[in-house]
Amino acid sequence: MLYELLVSLADAWSPLNVFRYLTFRTAMSASTALALTLLLGPVVIARLRAAQIGEQIRSEGPASHAAKQGTPTMGGVLIITAILVSTILWADPTNVFIWLALAGTAGFAALGFLDDYMGTVHSRRRGLSARSKFLAQIALSLAVGGVLWWLASIGVFTTQLSLPLFKNVSPHLNALYVPFAALVLVAASNAVNLTDGLDGLATGCVMISAIAYTAFAYVAGHAVIADYLDIIFVPGIAEITIFAGAIVGACLGFLWYNCHPAQVFMGDTGSLALGAAVGLIALLIKQEIVLILVGGVFCLEALSVIVQVGSFRTRGKRVFRMAPLHHHFELAGWSESKVIVRFWILAMLFAMLSLATLKLR
Repeated sequence: MLYELLVSLADAWSPLNVFRYLTFRTAMSASTALALTLLLGPVVIARLRAAQIGEQIRSEGPASHAAKQGTPTMGGVLIITAILVSTILWADPTNVFIWLALAGTAGFAALGFLDDYMGTVHSRRRGLSARSKFLAQIALSLAVGGVLWWLASIGVFTTQLSLPLFKNVSPHLNALYVPFAALVLVAASNAVNLTDGLDGLATGCVMISAIAYTAFAYVAGHAVIADYLDIIFVPGIAEITIFAGAIVGACLGFLWYNCHPAQVFMGDTGSLALGAAVGLIALLIKQEIVLILVGGVFCLEALSVIVQVGSFRTRGKRVFRMAPLHHHFELAGWSESKVIVRFWILAMLFAMLSLATLKLR
């Protein structure tokens, strides 16, 4: 834990005082995560390839994806390792929110790892059943919600809900915050998982969302700025910027290997964990509703699946050529690279709109 060590030496050598600054440590966290993914990437990819842990392409997917069969997957272990290591190195180890964010992310990563393992290494080529995976997500999410409720009961956190555009409306959910937190985490985790269907698509969109939430986390933990912007101030929550910065760096580094044509896929190990990580940040900094904008692309992807399934079951007709939404545009004639870049641009637009809500209170 470099933060604790370097700060303890600051009295003896004043230049080390720079490590007390949150902005500097956030930059270092992002840089460390970026360096780790870039350096460890070739090793991880080689190990995955040697172990024959390759992507299983669904026959019902776009025909153009057949060439991706066997591409190393479970690359999410690289992303999550970089996030965990970087955050632990640069964050304040006495901050309870940091450990909750890390534990929640690790829990979803473990679930994703189990699903990937059973789907690629184990004889069960489809991985965990949808029911088992969903129930496990609910259990993990309820556990996180329960911890947040307990923290609120001892005055460390709040179950107050911030509603953008409604200046004086901030209801306290109390015990209802537990199922609400579970809903946010399960929705975010599955939405990112659904988005992870093209090379670098989910990676880039998560990185953009994390950049936006880095700014939100900083202001939510700054008493003066939070009061000025009329957002809920949570003492100590600014440390979450270190965690968000690590996500940005890890995704940027992973994108080096995951961009089209991908050398490695993150698998459920990465997508479930990254979705949960973004959801955790939203909960901790009290910007849960803004997640709809911050993760706008993820919401559209999930909504397209819901609409497609609902329409087919009730009318026997499909709304889209294929769901999730990115496949619809592929089948409409867009190249994979065009879909990816345009969705990234859309993600940037959503991120900028979310930041604009800071003044629309």
